[in-house]
Amino acid sequence: MNNIKVGIVGSAGYTGGELLRVLIYHPNVEIVFANSASNAGNKLYQVHNDLLGDTELTFSSDFHSDIDVLFLCVGHGDARKFLDAHSVDASVKIIDLSQDFRLRANTIYQGENFVYGLPELNRDAIKSARYIANPGCFATNIQLALLPLASVGGLPDQIHINATTGSTGAGQKPGPTTHFSWRNNNLSAYKSFEHQHLQEISESLDQLQKGFLPQSKKSLLDRASEKINFVPQRGDFARGIFSTIYLETDLPEEDAYELYERYYAVHPFTHVSNQNIDLKQVVNTNKSIIHLEKHGNKLLILNATDNLLKGASGQAVQNMNLLFGLDERTGLNLKSIGF
Repeated sequence: MNNIKVGIVGSAGYTGGELLRVLIYHPNVEIVFANSASNAGNKLYQVHNDLLGDTELTFSSDFHSDIDVLFLCVGHGDARKFLDAHSVDASVKIIDLSQDFRLRANTIYQGENFVYGLPELNRDAIKSARYIANPGCFATNIQLALLPLASVGGLPDQIHINATTGSTGAGQKPGPTTHFSWRNNNLSAYKSFEHQHLQEISESLDQLQKGFLPQSKKSLLDRASEKINFVPQRGDFARGIFSTIYLETDLPEEDAYELYERYYAVHPFTHVSNQNIDLKQVVNTNKSIIHLEKHGNKLLILNATDNLLKGASGQAVQNMNLLFGLDERTGLNLKSIGF
């Protein structure tokens, strides 16, 4: 096939940088422009200095539709503003990494539907879509840990989640909880029981297990938090998400493993491990690795994911591959850091 012509808006941030790192070596991609108004004219490696020696591309302030796919690596709320302000040709596919179009109430834009881009949930719909809403990082990790149970109606009324993310999850702009002297040798919880990713998590689980999401006049976030008890934490590391989930079930451990292995048998990036897992197994990869343990009537589910790859830019490339009929692993066979 001809190379896929790619345009990236918001290419100077963390997700834009990860996207560039993957796409520069993707065998079927030509990067047409990497848009960044504040860095226009600079070489990519002057911002993403690990790309020195890999590319001579420069940032551009221009935008045009002479491309096949547009990646929006912009802040939450800015994707819709960008599309409102720019004319995008009807032939161009869009993959949005913000949260603007993820929820059911926000998926329609100018008569087109944004498909929620979690391949392990919506692979067939992704293949035929024009617009993709790339999932959030916590949402990806937690959904992958729970989808197999939801697929058989096995989720109970109460799910308990503690998940720790690296500092890159907060984005590139410095803040009080991201600078080194605060983050180093530190741990904190935030947005307990009210993290925004609860909304997309609950809608996806409800897609597989009808009736999981309570129906009432309460907000989507309030209804989601009635069943999902989620405590996010900021970890003392740069990248990755490690979640610890437990719930009550009569399912024996052996049957739980069989269910998870069967569900993910056709999904190349999500793996089930009989051995305990750690975060470094997935950092710098598009993998998600799940471990299960049964303790009495409680099922413990551990999941490790790289927040910038499978939780963001890697998954966006996976979605692009599906959109254009490629093997979804193309350009994403990445080795973890290991140690």
